[in-house]
Amino acid sequence: MSVPVKTGVLIGVACVVWTFVMGFTGWYRHPALLNLFWVVVAIEVGFLVWGLRQTAAVNSYWPQVGVGTLAAVVAAAFIFCGSMVFTSLVFPQYFEELRTLQAEMLKAKGQTDDQIAAVQALAAPFQTPLINALTGVVGTVVTGFVASLVIAAFCRKK
Repeated sequence: MSVPVKTGVLIGVACVVWTFVMGFTGWYRHPALLNLFWVVVAIEVGFLVWGLRQTAAVNSYWPQVGVGTLAAVVAAAFIFCGSMVFTSLVFPQYFEELRTLQAEMLKAKGQTDDQIAAVQALAAPFQTPLINALTGVVGTVVTGFVASLVIAAFCRKK
């Protein structure tokens, strides 16, 4: 298996596992712990560093960026599927629970019921399994590309 594919599979599987850890522990329902979701960025960057170190001896800067970006694209496929399973099958009430949490948080900040309803009405079209999964794909690929731009500066053939 090539380095970009291996790296991408590891990123994708690790991010999906972390997502399910967030779900099964219920951390996504807690205002402070909800932010632990962003650990997926550290997972992606960590595996990209690992992957790009493996190809550093043979690749110059732009090929290294390509390796990292390709790994992110491979990871995105796993993340898309994992997200769809998470929000459609395993936690079908996910978006409803997030809306409830959001309303509680906004209420605690002094927002009125009308203000809360307006904020939630703006967010509602984006709170579907498909849009959520596509957002994960875009976030993974963009993060992979940007991280690869930086990592490749340090992990490449000189």
